[in-house]
Amino acid sequence: MNTTEVFLIAMAIIFTLPWLIWRVGRTDYYAPLVVVQIVTGILLGPGVLGRFSPDAYAFVFNPAVVQSLNGIAWWAVMLFVMIAGIELDLRQAWAHRRESSLTAGLALGTPLAFGCLAAGLMLLHDGWIGPRAMAWQFVLGIGMACAVTALPILILLMEKLAILRQPIGQRILRYASLDDIAIWGVLALILMDWGRAGRQIGFLVAFALLGYAFRALMGRLAERDRWHMALIWLTVCAFGADWSGLHFMVGAFLAGAIMDTEWFDQERMDLLRHHVLLVVMPVFFLSTGLRTNWTLGGEAVFVAAGILLVASVGGKLLGAHLAGRLLNWAPGEASLIGWLLQTKALIMIIFANILLDLQVISSETFTALLLMAVASTMLTVPVVAPKLQRLRKT
Repeated sequence: MNTTEVFLIAMAIIFTLPWLIWRVGRTDYYAPLVVVQIVTGILLGPGVLGRFSPDAYAFVFNPAVVQSLNGIAWWAVMLFVMIAGIELDLRQAWAHRRESSLTAGLALGTPLAFGCLAAGLMLLHDGWIGPRAMAWQFVLGIGMACAVTALPILILLMEKLAILRQPIGQRILRYASLDDIAIWGVLALILMDWGRAGRQIGFLVAFALLGYAFRALMGRLAERDRWHMALIWLTVCAFGADWSGLHFMVGAFLAGAIMDTEWFDQERMDLLRHHVLLVVMPVFFLSTGLRTNWTLGGEAVFVAAGILLVASVGGKLLGAHLAGRLLNWAPGEASLIGWLLQTKALIMIIFANILLDLQVISSETFTALLLMAVASTMLTVPVVAPKLQRLRKT
């Protein structure tokens, strides 16, 4: 078979297998389709399919096919991260700045500290830190991976739980929005390359100047033209960030963060997010699974994932309870908010992909982080749904 035919076989697998597992297995309560797609990507990777059926793995996921899939995955994740940036609503956070900043700070800082401690333990053993990382980059990267909240997936889960438009849902969005800014700011710090500091400063200056002109232009355009201009702006920012050494996904987030939500029809934006998740993000999940590695031994990777999960979930819950105590929240709110804010899924996986690309973490650490992200996301709805019912009855 030629490369095109094998590529189409790979695409058929990507879109068929996870959907069948999700639909036939009725996993939606425990594992939404995006989680099933991530898990399927892991199963189709070198650690599972490549181990048990190396010939099939080498045939379907040969270098030419993987290169084609990676191109689709890059564009998919850039679109997804841009949408996450657009959906930030910092004006609401500013209007409730004391409550929002205190809660977001504790919900981010506590799991960050726990994650850094876990990373310190991992440094005691070989094989976890990437070949080009300094110890502080590894520790801060792992800590921030434990602190991440996946804003787009949080929105999807709150829609499912019917609380997105309610006051509690809007509060949680404010906290997650501030944490999103901090996450990408810390990532930029980790990626700072003093050898290319001139380029990076130049990119940030150019972004500020061009961003001012871009905002003025977008204010004058009709909505139908804004969608096209947003895609042009996305490619320019992603290229500039990657050229400067900050990674194209940092540029994609900045491209979205500078845009106002009001520039776009909310229903169309929701549809775009859903369509990106439907049409192209499954390719990203598959390409992510292809990067997993178990060479340190499956037991070690699972133990590391368990430690990271405890640091992540425990840190979020402790931070939320501290905020609830200081702000006199109603009983049950702190636990509900803490569990929803620990949702990791896509943003943590994107974050980990960047760390792996730049060799801050090893592929074994990446695998442990991936397992942690999947487990934390799968826990959310089963834990939150009964808590939400009890809260509604009070």
